[in-house]
Amino acid sequence: MEWSLIAGIVVAVLVVATVLRAVRIVPQARAGNVERLGRYNRTLGPGLNFIIPFVDRVRPLIDLREQVVSFKPQPVITEDNLVVDIDTVLYFQVTDPRAAAYEIANFIQGVEQLTVTTLRNVVGGMDLEKTLTSRDTINSQLRGVLDEATGKWGIRVNRVEIKAIDPPKTIKEAMEKQMRAERDKRAAILTAEGLRQSQILTAEGEKQSAILRAEGERTSQILKAEGQAQAIDEVFQAVHRNDPDPKMLAYQYLQVLPQLANGQGNTFWVIPSEVTSALQGVSRAFTEALPRSAATREPDQRERTAGTEAVKEAERAAAEAKAAAEDSEVTAGRPRQIETAKNPLPDPLDAARRQADRATDT
Repeated sequence: MEWSLIAGIVVAVLVVATVLRAVRIVPQARAGNVERLGRYNRTLGPGLNFIIPFVDRVRPLIDLREQVVSFKPQPVITEDNLVVDIDTVLYFQVTDPRAAAYEIANFIQGVEQLTVTTLRNVVGGMDLEKTLTSRDTINSQLRGVLDEATGKWGIRVNRVEIKAIDPPKTIKEAMEKQMRAERDKRAAILTAEGLRQSQILTAEGEKQSAILRAEGERTSQILKAEGQAQAIDEVFQAVHRNDPDPKMLAYQYLQVLPQLANGQGNTFWVIPSEVTSALQGVSRAFTEALPRSAATREPDQRERTAGTEAVKEAERAAAEAKAAAEDSEVTAGRPRQIETAKNPLPDPLDAARRQADRATDT
């Protein structure tokens, strides 16, 4: 009885173990290759799968998702014999689990070595400057070569990215100096352009200012000339309306005559001939007798007073002219020369005295 119980328990355990080995659950985006008696039989998909225990063997599952592999920097020689370290990142996906498992022993290592060799072939035909500025070209060429080579391995290369390109330290320093020189050059050019534009704008402003000032001065001179013309016209019209006689003009000449000698440094001045005529007119004004009315035939006190006042006025005018002449001689240090255009000047004082004597005798 005991032996039969033990045998039953053993049989039950073997049945359970056999059932467990016959059932395989594969997760999503995974795949497993089944080998029956050492030969590839089939590929298990996601879900519940059954195999023959102790006959079929399931190899390690293969991830079917897109994978990212970053390779360590690899030294690459450019066309101009400079060694640069290039760090790449590879994006790939397993499309055929059977080929990935049986066509290559380690597809990750194979992809890495293929990437390095292809990168050296591509970069070897470029100089350093082109290598630094042609990352998209390098990426596309790498992807094309890798995708074609890894197709038989059941792998699809989706993207190849260059993460870093590190030139030598001396080249970095030279590049920094070059970039600094380029920036300084651009800054100098921009400064010169700004200065040029500023000078142009300043010159334009000065030009417009000069034009406006000239226009203002012209307008001012025109208005002044118009005002002077109107003033002269008004004076001329007023003189003609009042119809001045020669005696008044002669008296004005006598008033202006002392002003000719008031200027400092005047040592020589010319008296026009019209002054002689004016003085003659003043002399006639004092020498001619005024017509008397019929009511008064004898000289009265008013005529004597008028003659006396005329003599005083003539004496005062002569004294002012003589004082002005003496002042001008003292200022200049030598006597002034007086020239007349036509006739010598008459003495108004003598004429006034003769008129006063004539009035007294009468």
